[in-house]
Amino acid sequence: MQVPPFSLSEQIHELGAALDQAVLEVLRSGQYIGGATIARFEDDFARACGVPHAIGCNSGTDALILALRGLGIGPGDEVITASFSFFATAEAISAVGATPVFVDVEESSYLIDLDQLEAAINPATKALLPVHLFGRPVDMERVCAIAERHGLRVIEDCAQATGASWAGRPVGSWGDAGCFSFFPTKNLGAAGDGGAVTCRDAGLAQTIRELAVHGMPRRYLHTALGYNSRLDSIQAAVLNVKLPHLPRWVERRGAIARHYCEHLAALGGVALPEAGPAGHSWNQFVLRVPRCPGARACEGASAACVPSSDSASFGLPEACCRDWLKQQLQDAGVSTIIYYPIPIHRQPAYAALGYGPGSLPITERLCTEVLSLPIFPELTDAQQQRVMAVLRSVVGEPALVGP
Repeated sequence: MQVPPFSLSEQIHELGAALDQAVLEVLRSGQYIGGATIARFEDDFARACGVPHAIGCNSGTDALILALRGLGIGPGDEVITASFSFFATAEAISAVGATPVFVDVEESSYLIDLDQLEAAINPATKALLPVHLFGRPVDMERVCAIAERHGLRVIEDCAQATGASWAGRPVGSWGDAGCFSFFPTKNLGAAGDGGAVTCRDAGLAQTIRELAVHGMPRRYLHTALGYNSRLDSIQAAVLNVKLPHLPRWVERRGAIARHYCEHLAALGGVALPEAGPAGHSWNQFVLRVPRCPGARACEGASAACVPSSDSASFGLPEACCRDWLKQQLQDAGVSTIIYYPIPIHRQPAYAALGYGPGSLPITERLCTEVLSLPIFPELTDAQQQRVMAVLRSVVGEPALVGP
């Protein structure tokens, strides 16, 4: 049995007729940019996020850029964020002319360390950009309290957390703006790129709408230098079909994650992710391999223990144990994904910021330890049992590995 890390085929099969009809209606309408299909999605998505405004855009990256621009963040400003994230989190800050300031994360949650975040605030700081990584929400009550004390803006990176909530309130409704991605592998995925910004303030919503269409408050009047960043009608049509299923999909992801945690709790050599308070949407199930799992992995000078190229090239701790486990699972038909092998602050693009090896020690160590197991709503019980059986077998715990 081959188990992929993610698959859309089952979802497409289930929703195929509805998706076909929705897309065909858009094609036949001739309304490919703007119109009722977009308006419907924005209204429904705003309602799902508990805010009055949602603005569709080209991607999650553009959502971040538009939110930062809309809030007046630019040259000379600093924005504090996490380095343990996808590159776009920081790239968007740089794209508006501001400077990303990276602080470390907590080992147990993978989320930005809020004590270090507050300690990093200085007169140049204009905004905080917490990342709800892998679907686990940051403590937004604390973030907002910190922001209020220091007079700062808050932009939530919700790219991996659609459907997540903190204290019963959806992510994207806490900060000044929430930024979402509808990349196909997300909890709510389009048939290509897509994104949205959510907010409570009507003025900010209007500014972002204008920036997304070349800075136009009305046709051929340009009051700012904006972007061409519109969510197209076909993507909106796909999202309109999928959005009502989001709560069910998030619930199923949670059930898969709980099953992993319950049945792998005694496994040696790996550290399972914490669920944290209620509200995790489990876009990924990311465990850690802090040491070689089982005697098979690293006996003396085992040939299996070869430092990865990323570790050697970027001054990171050795990732041989994690990489060894990934290869063993792959050889047994279980595909996994590494998020993220090189932290943002150690990327060549940010070399000028001067973050050397060891500057964010927990982030740098996590990048060599993390491994994401297969998780998606249509993952079958048999597939999950196979993943767990192979994992037990590889790390040395006796288990019957099925076909």
